[in-house]
Amino acid sequence: MKGLIGKKLGMTSVYDESGTAVPVTVIEAGPCVVTQLKDGDKDGYTAVQLGYGDQKEQRLNKPDLGQFKKAGVDAKSVLREFRVEDTEVSVGDVVTAAAFEEVNYVDIVATGKGRGFQSVIKRYDFGGGRASHGGGWLRSTGSIGMCETPARVFKGKKMPGHMGDKRVTTQNLKIVQVRPEENLILVKGSVPGANGGIVTIKEALKKK
Repeated sequence: MKGLIGKKLGMTSVYDESGTAVPVTVIEAGPCVVTQLKDGDKDGYTAVQLGYGDQKEQRLNKPDLGQFKKAGVDAKSVLREFRVEDTEVSVGDVVTAAAFEEVNYVDIVATGKGRGFQSVIKRYDFGGGRASHGGGWLRSTGSIGMCETPARVFKGKKMPGHMGDKRVTTQNLKIVQVRPEENLILVKGSVPGANGGIVTIKEALKKK
């Protein structure tokens, strides 16, 4: 299994073999439990479902609680599926950060920080209006429409609106260290989301 669910703990720096300080993001990766296996004949695709983080049973609905009891595992708060060509694990197996000891690059999926409702200046880095000679539109959007033809605003126009709080995938992050005994993975660079946020770690798709 080259996939895990984890939690972003924060950033720090470590020294490589040459003594250079490398900025890294510390991720608590697993341990995750295999809660379900998807079969190609029955479900149409092959995948492994992992669970992460303990959850109180009274907070679950009956279908989810029944799934955990059928699998014979404790209730988990986060579930994610990972597509695989063939399943080398069984329900109830524990997957840890040791699965990434021979992996060099990973793709990490998380929910970015929410910035609320923002104007185009912050959201899209617009230049804004003039700051002198009576200009009263410093942080305004500016003209968005057309004249008689086509007399409308095109769909997809960059406008003020909700910023952030979206699913973000950062690709090709280099693994600097893997500490299986502490369930930690240190990756070079930044990871989307706030500290304490749930992240999904997968072996890099485009870079080996």
